[in-house]
Formats: sequence, structure tokens, C-alpha cells
Amino acid sequence: MGALTKGRYLSAKGLLLLLVYCTVSVISKGATGDAQPDALPSVQGTLPHFIQEPEDAYIVKSNPIKLRCRAAPALQIFFKCNGEWVHQNEHFSQEYKDLNTGLKVREVMINVSRQQVEDFHGPEDYWCLCVAWSHLGTSKSRKATVRIAYLRKNFEQDPQGKEVPINGMIVLHCRPPEGVPVAEVEWLKNEELLTSLTDDNIDTRADHNLIINEARLSDSGNYTCLASNIVAKRRSATATVIVFVNGGWSLWTEWSPCNVPCGRGVQKRSRTCTNPAPLNGGAFCEGMSVQKITCNALCPIDGGWDEWSEWTVCSSQCEKLRSRECNSPAPRHRGKMCEGNSEATENCTDGLCTQNRKLLHDVKPQSMDSSNDVALYSGLGAGIIAVAILVVAVMLYRKNHSEYGVDVIDSSALTGGFQSFNFKTTRQGNPLLLNSSMQPDLTVGRTYSTPLCFQDSTDKELFDPLPDIKVKVQSSFMVSLGVAERAEFHAKGPAETFPRDLSRDYSGTADRRKKGLLTLNGPFSTGREQPRTNGVFGHPGGRMVVPNAGVSLLVPHGAVAENMSWEMHMVINQGEASVQTLEGCEILLGPEVTYGPPVLDLFTPVAMTIAHCAEVDTENWNVQLKRKTQDSKWEEVMSVEEECTSCYCLMDSTSCHLLLDQPGSYALVGEPLTQAAVKRLKLAVFGSMEAGSMRYSLRVYCVDDTPHAFQGVVAAEKTRGGQLLEEPKMLPFRANTFSLQVSIQDVPQFLWSIKPFTTCQEFSFPQVWCSNQQPLHCAFSLERYSPATAQLSCKISVRQVKGHEQILQVYTAVAETEKESVPFFMQTDCTITSQTGPKAFKIPSSIRQRICATFDTANAKGKDWQLLAQKLHLDRNLGYFAKQRSPSAVILSLWEARHQDTADLDSLASALEEIGKIHSKSSPKDRDEPESDFNHIEVGGVCGTGTLTNQTTEDSAPEYTG
Repeated sequence: MGALTKGRYLSAKGLLLLLVYCTVSVISKGATGDAQPDALPSVQGTLPHFIQEPEDAYIVKSNPIKLRCRAAPALQIFFKCNGEWVHQNEHFSQEYKDLNTGLKVREVMINVSRQQVEDFHGPEDYWCLCVAWSHLGTSKSRKATVRIAYLRKNFEQDPQGKEVPINGMIVLHCRPPEGVPVAEVEWLKNEELLTSLTDDNIDTRADHNLIINEARLSDSGNYTCLASNIVAKRRSATATVIVFVNGGWSLWTEWSPCNVPCGRGVQKRSRTCTNPAPLNGGAFCEGMSVQKITCNALCPIDGGWDEWSEWTVCSSQCEKLRSRECNSPAPRHRGKMCEGNSEATENCTDGLCTQNRKLLHDVKPQSMDSSNDVALYSGLGAGIIAVAILVVAVMLYRKNHSEYGVDVIDSSALTGGFQSFNFKTTRQGNPLLLNSSMQPDLTVGRTYSTPLCFQDSTDKELFDPLPDIKVKVQSSFMVSLGVAERAEFHAKGPAETFPRDLSRDYSGTADRRKKGLLTLNGPFSTGREQPRTNGVFGHPGGRMVVPNAGVSLLVPHGAVAENMSWEMHMVINQGEASVQTLEGCEILLGPEVTYGPPVLDLFTPVAMTIAHCAEVDTENWNVQLKRKTQDSKWEEVMSVEEECTSCYCLMDSTSCHLLLDQPGSYALVGEPLTQAAVKRLKLAVFGSMEAGSMRYSLRVYCVDDTPHAFQGVVAAEKTRGGQLLEEPKMLPFRANTFSLQVSIQDVPQFLWSIKPFTTCQEFSFPQVWCSNQQPLHCAFSLERYSPATAQLSCKISVRQVKGHEQILQVYTAVAETEKESVPFFMQTDCTITSQTGPKAFKIPSSIRQRICATFDTANAKGKDWQLLAQKLHLDRNLGYFAKQRSPSAVILSLWEARHQDTADLDSLASALEEIGKIHSKSSPKDRDEPESDFNHIEVGGVCGTGTLTNQTTEDSAPEYTG
């Protein structure tokens, strides 16, 4: 230990001072070489005073520490450690003179190693002190402790991440690791040092904890507790603090003006969830963002004249006067004033008035003028009689020659003897128009994006037959009456606004239906069984499809509890009974669909897709989702344009995608707000030869443009043995209250005959507008002059008065052998209508789970489900997603339903790649950190390339139910 040996001490206390003095002299000479004892003066009779005492020290790693001691006046200084003297050879001493006091100052230093401290085993820490001698006596310094410094690696308590509302208090606890000396604690925010000196809102002095009194948005970040002493620095686990803001509604805007200048319209007002806007995963505003009320704009009333007053008495000026007033009615609400004069004068003496205003009795000149007028009127009367006789003669001539079937409406009657014909059996390149040996497929349309069924190679299912429908052509007299009636119907209507006209038309149609006036053209009952599909679904989920109807149901993965299964069904309700309870001007935009069973209990909403026939425009349509109650009445579930937390509705151009929690019967109902509202009609023309006759029947169908509605036409024509003659076309039908006219044109008059006044037929506006998925049709009966005529070419014009027009061009063969041809309805129905397991979904289950895990967790940088919804263009009505257990899973289910017609996942991959790029740009400091989770979402071996592929093995084959 470097202490002096016992042989160098004297036990006699009386001689201790003398011997110490002698020993000190000897040691001093040995230590200083040639220095003399009296080289430095000293003051006699003074105890040593310590100018520098040894200080506490810490040994870092294996580096020894130095203990120093200075005293004056001092003859000698020695260190004593742990009660034992340090050997003189381990002392390093020097002596000098203090220039201010002239005293001798002696300084001594020793080294203490780590090994010395570790080898000491005592009740207290390793310590050392200095003892200084002078002529008068000795002095002792303070004890200086020597300890080995260290700092352990693990924190006793790491700070934990928090989600705190704005203005709330944030408390992050930190207990640093054990160490000698005790570690000091500092806080880092996003790798920058925090200090309470510059921010009164932050307190870092309370037991190493970090306290933020009132949380601000800027306080969101990653916090780290930093502990350090002379040995090392230690970092705690990072705690992510998110300061979120719950959304708040702004004030309502003023009510908008009524959207129609006259009649019933709509006023809107809106508010936004921006006061404040939800941030960092804060709750979305609850309630509606748009409110609508009906309004009635006063229609302009033009002024009308009263009856003329009686003539006044003939005045002295030989004139009489009468007047009228513009108050029948008086102009109101920006109406026009009456046109014309309010007063009228007339000569009351037939012009026989002299200059002195006296009457003359000589009337000879006037008699001459009157005779000239009689001659003029007689000539005009004779001319009118001649014209009437000519008209009667022409009508008699046409009546006598009516067997030629010439119609003045048909342009071919004027050129039939001079035009040439190039008959074609079919149009090349059109898969829907084939000859009699290869018939077209009527169930596959090109305008519907929803899948019609799951393809399978099993036998095709046939439609149930429909009763044959005989349509009799009215006589020319009845047709003229019907046309006159319809013309009068439009002519009598006053210049009112659309809703009033429409309401009147609806009621008028109901009355005429009761009277049996609309039996010629109109909807017919198909008599088919209701389309139905069933499936058994468990925890993996699946999908159901009603074949050829544009209706499907997606049951998400996890909607059914584990170890459970439900037998579910989906039915399309048919017939007019389902729409009798609709109110006002409401119409069905798609089929009424029921799914069940009624006791169905699922954890997540199902996604239902229904095709519709509306040209959706919020300014022209009020579209609502309705559900049938137990008493068969319709109740409104939601309006498509309003925010709703009970269900979700996404309108595409041809389909509506719904997220539903409750089973039942649902229908998409539309109410037109203006005359610009449009619904799509599908037009198709069929033909067939009547057995054993020379007659050929052309049947034109007008039906709502949905796959289900067109199947009624297909089923009807199947029973008739009809042939599709032209590819079906779409006609926009406006809500302008005008009728739909169907006419046949350009029939070769020298080959075919058609009865006069039957070339143009008409559907009234209510018949077309309120068809509610039921087909309308009319028929044209043509008769050929010769059995050798084997071709027919003509045009079918379908037009709405003051609206759009479509032309259906007919080129077909009408040979007798056609009745022996193979039936042409090659249905694409399939026996597989439900699909379960992974094959039913586009997104693989593993990828779906990773996406949900990434976006369902709130993140300070905005990487949550709201960003996912925005990039997938599903960012309206976010309040509905916020109420779900897993918002990301519901968003992906809606995406699945919307993109079920496509086989790739490019749009989803592109959205995820874009989110990853935004994340990498928003935080440049994170470049050194591991890559974001977005770039690790890997499907089919492709990572970050914007392409996702769904690869499944043979072991993951789905279950099918028929």
C-alpha cells in the first residue's frame, strides 16, 4: 500500500517530534538534491495552513487519479490513506516561495490506481488526507474519497409514448441507470436538446421527468431521455408523443338561393370540419356537413287584359271610346306587362263627318266603296271553297289506294322506285349480331363494370319462360285519337316549372292506368322467379353474385366470428308491389335487393354493389338509400350527398357501392330536382317471322339501363323465338315531361307493306320515367308482297321530344327456314354464384393485414387511414370510417367492391407507393433510419415497384358453393 514500515517508527511518544524533525531533514535533503534546509525562509511559531486540500476523485476506466496538497509554512507533507501512511517514494513534492507573503509553500502529489481502490475492502470508501508539519505542530486536511466511476446500460424506467389532446398536460417519466457519480438527465426532442430556460411551458427539473404544461401541435415528436456522467452517456427508448386535434364544425354558411327560378327547388347550406380540422388521428366531426331544405320560388305571372268596357256615347268629334285594364291577372313576381293598347277609339259615323263636324246625308261615294268590298270578299270565299274541295278529293284518293301501304311519314315512299338495296345478313365485327346459325349473347353488355357472375364450364342455366304477349295495332282512327290526346296533354300544360308538371303527369298516369287507357304500350309483367343466390360464409369471408344482374355482396375477412358460419342469401325483388310506397316523384334507379338472414350478426359491414341507371349529378338529382320496414314501407337510410355514420354510399357512373351493417331490403331511389335530370335507357330491337304467314314482327324495347332490367327483355324474347337485330344502344332520357316516340323509317315500299298511321308510336313521359326497372315495348307488323323476299332493311328511330335520339339500323334475313335454326340465347349464366376463401378477394390476406397494421395506428407524420382513404379517392364521409374498429379494413373492403371487375391491383400499389414517397420527403432526417413500412409491403416478390400480384398456392384453394 506504500505505507512506511514499522521499523521506521519510534514507539516513544516523547521523542516523536525530535525524531520526525531529524527524519524530515534527511528526507528533505534526499528529495531535493543539493538544496539546503535554510534555502527558503520560514516563519517560526505558526501551524501549517493548507492552501489546497485533496478533492474527491473518480477513477475512469483504468486511468489513475492524482491527489494534490499544498500548505504553508510546512517543513514536510505526507499523505495518509485509509489510516496508513503512503510510502515516501510515492510522493512527488516541490517547494517554492510565495512572493506575496514570503512564506515557504510545499506541494505534494500522489497517484491512486484502480487496482488500489478495488483491493481495498473497508466499511467506507477509499479515502486519503494530508498531514503537514511545522516547528509548532501538525495540521490535517479534509478527507478526499476516491471511487471507481461507472454507468450501467439499462434505464430503470424508459419514457412511454402518449397521445394527448391539444392543451392537455404531457408527463414523460424517466429513471436513469445506476451510476457513480449519479447520472445527469437531459431531454432530446427529435435529436435536439430541450431546455426549460427558453420555454416556460416545459419543466425538466422534477425528478428527471419531463413536464409540458399545455400541449401544443409543435410538441408532437420523438422524445429521448439522455443520461450521462464522466464515464458514458446512455439513451433511453424513444417515446413518440402525438398531440391530436379533434375536429370541430365551422359555422353554417348562408342558405344558397333556390336552385330553380320558379316552383319547387332546393336550398343548401354547408359547414366544414375545419374549426379546427382533425389532425394527427383526432376524431372527425359528428353530424351532417350539408343540410337541404325545399324552397318554393314564386313563379312570374304575366299580366292579362280585362274585358273591354262598353263604348262611350259618340262624341262631338264623331268618335266613341272604350278601355280595358291589365289586371286579369295583374303582373306579379317579375311577370310581363300586358301587350297592346289599353284604350281604343272608333269612328261612330262611318266616316261621314264634315269639317265643321256635322253629319252628311249624301252617301253615294260610300256606297261605291262598299260595292267594291263585296266583290273582294266574294272572290276570297270562292277560293276557300275550291281548296276545300281539292283536299277532300285527295283524301278520297288516298283512301281508295291505301292497300299499297304508303305512309307520308316514310321517306322511302317517295324514292322507293328508284333506290337500290344492298341487303346484309349481319354486320361484320359485331359479336352481338350473328346469323341464324350462330346467335348473339344478350346477357353480356359492354356498359356494366360490375361482374355478372363467376365463370364456370358447367351447363348453362336457362331463363324461366315468359307468357307470350300479343300487341294489337290500333286502327288509324284510334291512333289518331291517341296521338291527339297526347298532343292535347302537352299543349294544355301551362308554363310551370318541372316539379309541378312532373307531379301532375304522375297523377295523370295513375288515373289513366285505372281507366285502361295505357294498355297499348307500356310495362309488362315478366312472371319470372325472383333471382336468388345463396352461400355459406365463415371467418375467411367471400363474395356472392346474382348472375347477369349487376348485383353482388362482399363479406369481408373476419366479418364472421371464428368457428362460426352463416348461410346467407341475396334476392332481387321484382314486380310493382315493391315500389308502390314510393312518394312524390321518386323512382327506382336500380333493382330492390334483399340480403339476410334477418338475424345475421357480423363484426364488420358488408359491401353491396347495385347497378343504377341515373346520370348522377348532385344539382339535378336527390339520390337516397331506402330500407323497407316490417310494414312494407320505405324509410330513408341516408342521402347520398350527406354525411352519415350508420352506412356508407359511394356512387360511380353505373354502380352504387354500399357498406351496410343491418340485413334487409334496400333500394336506391332518385328524385329529380330539375328538368336536366337524366336517366339512361337501353334500346333493343328484336324480330321474328310469324309462323305460316307472310308477316314479320319488329319489337322495340325501352328499359332502364341496368343488367337486371335487360334480363326481363331477354327472358321475354326467349319465349318468342326472337332474334336480336341490332346492338343495344343507350338513350339519355331527360326529366322534361316530354314523351318518347318510336318510329319505323325507310321500309322498302315495293317489297314490304305496313298499315298507314302505324309507323309512329309513342310512350308518354310517366310511362318511361316511372317504369321502375320494368321493360316497355312496342311492335311494328310488316307484310311482304312475295315469299321470295328474304331480306329486310329499315331504321328504327327512338327520340324524346325536345331531347336525344337514337337510330337502330336493321339488316336481317327473314327466310322461312329461320324457325328451324338453333336457339340463339347462349346464356352466360353460371352455376357458381358464391365464392369463399382467399380466391374471393383481390388483396391477399397477408398484405391486407400489413396495410391495416400500418394505417390503423395513429402517427405523428400523418401516416394513418385518412391518408389511405384520400389516396384511394374514398375521402368523403370519413366520419363513418372513424367509427369502425379497423377503418383501414373497411376502406379496403370498399376498394375491393369498387374494383371487382379488374384483375390487377395497380391502383392500390400506386397509392401505397405515393404515400411512401410523401413520407420520405416529409422527414429528411429519417433517411438514416430504417425504411418506412410502406416500402416493405411486398406482394408476389415485387417491392416498391407499384405492382401487386396475387399469388396463391394449391393449398389455399377457395371453397365454392352453388
